[in-house]
Amino acid sequence: MKISFIISLIISQLIFLAAFSCSDDDEPTSCKDRKLFLNEQRNQIRAFAETSICSDDFECRFIAFGSKPCGGPWEFLIYTTSIDTLELTNWVTDFNTLEATFNQEGCSGMSTCDTPQPPIGFNCVDNTCIPIY
Repeated sequence: MKISFIISLIISQLIFLAAFSCSDDDEPTSCKDRKLFLNEQRNQIRAFAETSICSDDFECRFIAFGSKPCGGPWEFLIYTTSIDTLELTNWVTDFNTLEATFNQEGCSGMSTCDTPQPPIGFNCVDNTCIPIY
Protein backbone atom coordinates (compact mmCIF):
# COMPACT_ATOMS: atom_id res chain seq x y z
CA MET A 1 0.00 0.00 0.00
CA LYS A 2 2.75 2.44 0.94
CA ILE A 3 4.67 1.59 -2.25
CA SER A 4 1.65 2.36 -4.43
CA PHE A 5 1.20 5.67 -2.61
CA ILE A 6 4.86 6.57 -3.17
CA ILE A 7 4.57 5.65 -6.85
CA SER A 8 1.46 7.82 -7.23
CA LEU A 9 3.25 10.65 -5.42
CA ILE A 10 6.22 10.40 -7.80
CA ILE A 11 3.92 10.32 -10.83
CA SER A 12 1.97 13.33 -9.59
CA GLN A 13 5.20 15.24 -9.01
CA LEU A 14 6.35 14.43 -12.54
CA ILE A 15 3.02 15.69 -13.87
CA PHE A 16 3.49 18.84 -11.80
CA LEU A 17 6.98 19.40 -13.20
CA ALA A 18 5.72 18.89 -16.74
CA ALA A 19 2.77 21.20 -16.18
CA PHE A 20 4.76 24.03 -14.64
CA SER A 21 8.00 23.82 -16.60
CA CYS A 22 8.85 26.60 -19.02
CA SER A 23 8.08 25.95 -22.65
CA ASP A 24 10.21 27.10 -25.55
CA ASP A 25 7.85 29.98 -26.27
CA ASP A 26 7.52 30.90 -22.56
CA GLU A 27 3.73 30.64 -22.59
CA PRO A 28 2.39 30.15 -19.07
CA THR A 29 0.39 27.07 -18.23
CA SER A 30 -3.31 27.82 -18.29
CA CYS A 31 -5.25 28.46 -15.11
CA LYS A 32 -7.57 25.62 -16.09
CA ASP A 33 -4.69 23.12 -16.25
CA ARG A 34 -3.29 24.33 -12.95
CA LYS A 35 -6.74 24.08 -11.31
CA LEU A 36 -7.10 20.50 -12.55
CA PHE A 37 -3.69 19.66 -11.11
CA LEU A 38 -4.57 21.21 -7.75
CA ASN A 39 -7.85 19.26 -7.65
CA GLU A 40 -5.98 16.03 -8.37
CA GLN A 41 -3.46 16.76 -5.62
CA ARG A 42 -6.27 17.66 -3.18
CA ASN A 43 -8.00 14.34 -3.86
CA GLN A 44 -4.77 12.35 -3.44
CA ILE A 45 -3.96 14.08 -0.15
CA ARG A 46 -7.47 13.43 1.18
CA ALA A 47 -7.25 9.78 0.10
CA PHE A 48 -3.93 9.39 1.91
CA ALA A 49 -5.30 10.96 5.09
CA GLU A 50 -8.37 8.72 4.90
CA THR A 51 -6.17 5.61 5.05
CA SER A 52 -5.36 6.50 8.65
CA ILE A 53 -7.14 4.75 11.48
CA CYS A 54 -7.70 5.69 15.09
CA SER A 55 -7.36 3.39 18.05
CA ASP A 56 -5.73 3.38 21.47
CA ASP A 57 -2.39 3.24 19.63
CA PHE A 58 -2.93 6.15 17.24
CA GLU A 59 -3.72 9.80 17.93
CA CYS A 60 -6.23 11.88 15.93
CA ARG A 61 -4.84 15.14 14.54
CA PHE A 62 -5.79 17.89 12.11
CA ILE A 63 -3.97 20.24 9.75
CA ALA A 64 -5.05 23.41 7.90
CA PHE A 65 -5.72 22.36 4.32
CA GLY A 66 -5.95 24.56 1.25
CA SER A 67 -5.63 28.27 0.71
CA LYS A 68 -8.64 30.50 0.14
CA PRO A 69 -8.25 33.47 -2.22
CA CYS A 70 -8.83 35.89 0.67
CA GLY A 71 -6.54 33.94 3.02
CA GLY A 72 -6.85 31.12 5.48
CA PRO A 73 -7.52 27.42 4.90
CA TRP A 74 -10.55 25.92 3.19
CA GLU A 75 -10.84 23.22 5.84
CA PHE A 76 -9.04 21.20 8.47
CA LEU A 77 -7.94 17.77 7.28
CA ILE A 78 -8.39 15.02 9.87
CA TYR A 79 -5.83 12.19 10.09
CA THR A 80 -4.11 9.97 12.65
CA THR A 81 -0.60 9.00 13.57
CA SER A 82 -1.14 5.60 11.91
CA ILE A 83 0.23 7.10 8.66
CA ASP A 84 3.50 8.88 7.91
CA THR A 85 2.56 12.24 9.44
CA LEU A 86 5.73 13.98 8.26
CA GLU A 87 5.00 12.97 4.68
CA LEU A 88 1.41 14.20 4.99
CA THR A 89 2.48 17.48 6.62
CA ASN A 90 5.05 18.16 3.90
CA TRP A 91 2.59 17.30 1.14
CA VAL A 92 -0.12 19.56 2.64
CA THR A 93 2.38 22.41 3.14
CA ASP A 94 3.48 22.16 -0.50
CA PHE A 95 -0.14 22.00 -1.68
CA ASN A 96 -1.13 25.03 0.41
CA THR A 97 1.78 27.00 -1.05
CA LEU A 98 0.84 26.01 -4.62
CA GLU A 99 -2.78 26.99 -4.09
CA ALA A 100 -1.80 30.32 -2.51
CA THR A 101 0.44 31.05 -5.51
CA PHE A 102 -2.38 30.04 -7.85
CA ASN A 103 -4.66 32.52 -6.05
CA GLN A 104 -2.10 35.35 -6.13
CA GLU A 105 -1.54 34.95 -9.85
CA GLY A 106 -5.15 35.79 -10.63
CA CYS A 107 -6.35 32.28 -11.40
CA SER A 108 -8.50 31.86 -8.34
CA GLY A 109 -12.22 32.02 -8.13
CA MET A 110 -14.23 33.49 -5.34
CA SER A 111 -14.61 32.26 -1.80
CA THR A 112 -16.11 33.25 1.46
CA CYS A 113 -13.63 34.95 3.74
CA ASP A 114 -14.73 33.12 6.84
CA THR A 115 -12.30 30.81 8.62
CA PRO A 116 -13.33 27.24 9.37
CA GLN A 117 -13.19 26.27 13.03
CA PRO A 118 -10.65 23.63 14.01
CA PRO A 119 -11.89 20.69 16.06
CA ILE A 120 -11.57 20.96 19.83
CA GLY A 121 -11.34 17.20 20.25
CA PHE A 122 -12.12 13.84 18.68
CA ASN A 123 -14.08 10.68 19.26
CA CYS A 124 -12.84 7.44 17.73
CA VAL A 125 -15.74 5.50 16.23
CA ASP A 126 -15.13 2.35 14.16
CA ASN A 127 -11.44 3.31 13.72
CA THR A 128 -12.43 6.73 12.33
CA CYS A 129 -11.72 10.09 13.95
CA ILE A 130 -14.93 12.02 14.46
CA PRO A 131 -14.14 15.70 15.13
CA ILE A 132 -15.82 17.58 17.98
CA TYR A 133 -16.45 21.29 17.35
